[in-house]
Amino acid sequence: MKNIFTKHPNSLGESYLQHFGKALQFSALLLSLSFKALVHALLPFCYETAVSDKIKALSEGMQKRRQEAMKRIQD
Repeated sequence: MKNIFTKHPNSLGESYLQHFGKALQFSALLLSLSFKALVHALLPFCYETAVSDKIKALSEGMQKRRQEAMKRIQD
């Protein structure tokens, strides 16, 4: 049963708790971006590019993290 909780984190070179912390950080960031997107929907002059810029940076960071994990696995 433990494997279902550790398989994915281990594939990224992380423990369950390390992965939990990272996922929680992403969740908090996405929640704040959701709020900014809502404000932008109501007030289009607010956060004009903030949400899309941050999502792009977040995606790039996640891709880099995945590539680094794959390198560690291959070495």
